[in-house]
Amino acid sequence: MLGHKAPGNSLRLPPLIKSLSAKLLLLTIVFVMIAEVLIYAPSIGRMRLVYLQERLAAAHLSILALEATPDNMVSKDLEAELLQHVGAYMVALKKPDQGKLMLMVEGPEAIDATYDLSQASFFGLIRDAVVALAAQENRLLRIIGPSPKDPAVEVEVVLDEAPMRRDMLDFSYRILNLSLVISIFTAALVYLSLHLLMVRPMRRITASMAAFRENPEVAAGGLTSTERSDEIGIAQRELVTMQEGLRAALLQKTRLAALGAAVTKVNHDLRNILATASLISDRLARSGDPAVRSMAPTLVGAIDRALHLCAQTLQFTREGPAHLDLNRFDLRDLMTEVREGLAGVGVGRAGWLNEVERGFSIEADREQLYRVFSNLGRNALEAGATEVRIAARPVRDYLVIDVEDNGPGMPEEAKPHLFKPFTGSTREGGSGLGLSIAHDIMRAHGGDVRMEQSNGEGTLFRLVLPVAQSSAQPAAKKAS
Repeated sequence: MLGHKAPGNSLRLPPLIKSLSAKLLLLTIVFVMIAEVLIYAPSIGRMRLVYLQERLAAAHLSILALEATPDNMVSKDLEAELLQHVGAYMVALKKPDQGKLMLMVEGPEAIDATYDLSQASFFGLIRDAVVALAAQENRLLRIIGPSPKDPAVEVEVVLDEAPMRRDMLDFSYRILNLSLVISIFTAALVYLSLHLLMVRPMRRITASMAAFRENPEVAAGGLTSTERSDEIGIAQRELVTMQEGLRAALLQKTRLAALGAAVTKVNHDLRNILATASLISDRLARSGDPAVRSMAPTLVGAIDRALHLCAQTLQFTREGPAHLDLNRFDLRDLMTEVREGLAGVGVGRAGWLNEVERGFSIEADREQLYRVFSNLGRNALEAGATEVRIAARPVRDYLVIDVEDNGPGMPEEAKPHLFKPFTGSTREGGSGLGLSIAHDIMRAHGGDVRMEQSNGEGTLFRLVLPVAQSSAQPAAKKAS
């Protein structure tokens, strides 16, 4: 039912009189009527021309009665009857090889207008027809033109305009009635077609959008995909795909929120347990038994990784959008600090090649970028890389920074989910949070990070970062 309030949401569809269907119906009628007017104008002009040509043809025939007499004369009664048949006050005929023949009765003396049909033009006929229809009183017209029976014969008649105007009005009324019937019939067909093909699908799409807005996590009763190949079908399929993607993202975020709440509750106890385990591992490291001492580093490493994972997960679940504390600093100095922070990871300082030239000054959050490059470097070194190379080059208002390692590369199954939390880990025991956090930080700076290549010869990450935050825009398309 039109104009009803969709259940479960506040959307109110417009009533029929204000609906898109009603507007389309009205526009169709208007456009058809405009088309009919454009057709009517030359039609009424043509109708007037045919009417006058018929009068000239009738006048030519009436003159034949004069030619049949020896003296080209007829009685007054016959002359009046012939002129009444023509509907004229005067008829004259002129042939190239003889004089002028005429029939005439007494009538009005003043001629109101003279028209030469041999000089008629398209727009002139339309203009004369409009003048005739607009006339309020009868006019006496003098019509001159070639006879339709013989173009070499010139015929002249004097007649009243009123009978012609009545015929023109009758013709106009017939055209108007026919136009209204065609307009209404066409508009009804267009209305039904557009209502079925456009308005109803659009109402379903609108109702689905409103329902999704009210309760985005409920899929029951939602819009389904369609096989239509036109724009409406494409829009409906894209909307269904978007809703499914957003619904999945919302469910994942709900689970992450629950995970964050759970981690927050158990974090304190878990850290205490790990601290106790760390103290025990220190005692094991000082044990007199060589076998026990040899196992201690492995235990310490496992506990350190557990502590790091716990802290990283808690931090990720607590963080909202990255808050930037902007300042200007030299990028090379930051890379040096990252190298020192990773001295105990993998092969240490020997594996970190800082090729960033001094003088690359950028405006950004130094601590946040430290996390980005520290995560990338740590991932590379822990994956087995013996060398990590950092290089940077300017591209317009951006810096393109390459982080390249010579590690074994990433497994193919990890690449599609590389920047998704808890799913993009490339090593056993990893959380997948490092790359997700790096991605969020780069986007907060108006930049981007993407993996350019990863194979058996190594992995290359490319980061795009604006030099100044005043030019921070989506950088992935601006620099490469």
